[in-house]
Amino acid sequence: MAQLSDDCFAFGGPMMSVDEAVGLITTRVNAIADIETVAVIDADGRVLARDIAAPLPLPPFTNSAVDGYAVRNADLPESAERAFPLDGRIQAGGLAQAPIKAGHTARIFTGAPMPPDAETVFMQEDVRLDEAGRIVVPPGLKPGANVRPAGEDIPQGHVALRAGQRLLPQHVALAAAFGLVRLDVVRRIRVAVFSTGDELASPGEPRAASQLFDSNRFMLMAMLRRLGCEVSDLGILRDERNALADGLKQVAGSHDLILTTGGVSTGEEDHVKAAVESIGSLVLWRMAIKPGRPVAMGIIGGTPLIGLPGNPVASFVTFVHVVRPTVLALAGSLPEPLLPIPVRAAFTYKKKIGRREYVRSSLRRGEDGTLEAVKFPREGAGLLSSLVETDGLIELGDDITRVEPGQSVGFLSYADLL
Repeated sequence: MAQLSDDCFAFGGPMMSVDEAVGLITTRVNAIADIETVAVIDADGRVLARDIAAPLPLPPFTNSAVDGYAVRNADLPESAERAFPLDGRIQAGGLAQAPIKAGHTARIFTGAPMPPDAETVFMQEDVRLDEAGRIVVPPGLKPGANVRPAGEDIPQGHVALRAGQRLLPQHVALAAAFGLVRLDVVRRIRVAVFSTGDELASPGEPRAASQLFDSNRFMLMAMLRRLGCEVSDLGILRDERNALADGLKQVAGSHDLILTTGGVSTGEEDHVKAAVESIGSLVLWRMAIKPGRPVAMGIIGGTPLIGLPGNPVASFVTFVHVVRPTVLALAGSLPEPLLPIPVRAAFTYKKKIGRREYVRSSLRRGEDGTLEAVKFPREGAGLLSSLVETDGLIELGDDITRVEPGQSVGFLSYADLL
């Protein structure tokens, strides 16, 4: 398990910016050292534990990039058409054992190995047959055209995949292209997830008239699984300090991260802060972010704890900007910065200076074809519909105080946040 000292996150200053908070996490969390070996087909989403150097060049042999006719460079016509007798036929997966004869051509197909001494391929649609059945080719083709040399993509020995890479399907494809069947990856990060609050009931259980069904826990577990985590669903902790403390203490030694939602503000019934302080240490971050200002970070028996707000939109936003980088740091993943794409605002908005805000928005095409962001019509960090009925978040930096229609703003798609 990740082991941290109780004061490694100690911070006594004013409200932290998002960048300060993320920097504090990523520089002080110790990456998990445990490694396991998985089949290539199961490596998607996992963090690679060791560099992979190309065990063979890609492609491993020189081959044709098109269906056509292979010729020697020495026979390429420069100023007029030239007719070539046809000498042989090479299919993909076949062998080209004999050198091509001077002044001759060989029929060749995409992916087939080039015959010895042949360096160029004419595309089949660029040639014609003459009355004698010879292949007539046009002049001016560049030497080496339509040929994929061995190692053109990746040379043998090149470090093609680096330790810390969170593997995507294209990385899996590359490993398979090298003929690899198993990869060494960091074991999955083990995360315990709690919701807190007497006002919550789990789906499938009886719900009192004054209760809500717990949605945050399920959202957070789904987001964690998309990050490749092994998730323990530990249900709902009630609003009682000792019960909270006992529940958190029990899971600290067997998990790499504890994630809670709700109970981290300063109300009389917000007990997470006191519970954590009674069994470990906690710095209650007042992060300069909207939605999501009340975020807690603590240490219980060497295991980091993050307490997210109870409102679902605030919980979603702070997960993306606090939990996501923490999980990646624990897994030893290479940095994966979130890069907003520029779009045109189709709304007016005011905000306070010195705080980063995230505005739920949908995208549409303007009359000139430019992508425009349309703000969700209602405010409120408790509106799940605002996450369901939009495409992503507009990121407004600390220095921005107003947005006007036509202004360029940064858009983060939900699809890119995990």
